[in-house]
Amino acid sequence: MTRLRLLRGEIRKLTTTKLPWGFLGVLIAIAGLNASIVAFGTDTDGSKAFVATAGDQQSLLAFAFNALLGTALFGAIAAAREYGHGTVVPTFLTSPNRTRAVLAQLAAVLLAGAALGLIGQTLMIAAVAVALQTTQYAFLVSAGHVIQLLAASAVAGAIGAVLGAGLGMVIRNTGGAVTTAVLVVFLAPPLVVQLVSAAASWIPTALLAVLSGVSSDVSIWAALLAVAAWALVPAAAGLVAVQRRDVA
Repeated sequence: MTRLRLLRGEIRKLTTTKLPWGFLGVLIAIAGLNASIVAFGTDTDGSKAFVATAGDQQSLLAFAFNALLGTALFGAIAAAREYGHGTVVPTFLTSPNRTRAVLAQLAAVLLAGAALGLIGQTLMIAAVAVALQTTQYAFLVSAGHVIQLLAASAVAGAIGAVLGAGLGMVIRNTGGAVTTAVLVVFLAPPLVVQLVSAAASWIPTALLAVLSGVSSDVSIWAALLAVAAWALVPAAAGLVAVQRRDVA
């Protein structure tokens, strides 16, 4: 089977299950909730003024990190349940070359994660921009920064999905893969920074801040390579794990 057919098959497997649609529903709900808070919430704590000024970009950056975490869970569930329940066996029977098959799986998850990150950030920006029209404030993020935020969210979604898929391939248990994804993305980075202060510029939140244009701690290319490493390491571990063990 050719690489293109394998990729199409993996994309079809993802899009014909309820998993991506469930995550899409969550994104719509989050966007609606944020719009409601902006439109109907009080401004006693100055939150609306924050959202309408430089906070616009920073608050939308927070969604880029949430996209990383959310798609990490998506990738972990998608991979772990397939290996845990043995539904990956027909794929390996169709394509005995496991490396090619696993790369197709990772590519499909990457595309799905990028799409979810991009759609989610688009919904968030649109919801906040529309809701601010009901207040005395305006949406002050420039078009250039909006494009940069969208790109950063797509990258975050892709990275998170591949990271989660790699963990799912290694662990194969859905609960364990999800827990490990939360640990790696959300809990471990702050602990690492507490132990090694020099690592502060290389954790996902700091790297996504650079990609989003909010920070300039490192160059954009360095940030892109570093955030990619967060996905490539677990993906490589997953590829090795699938190659070395029986799948039945």
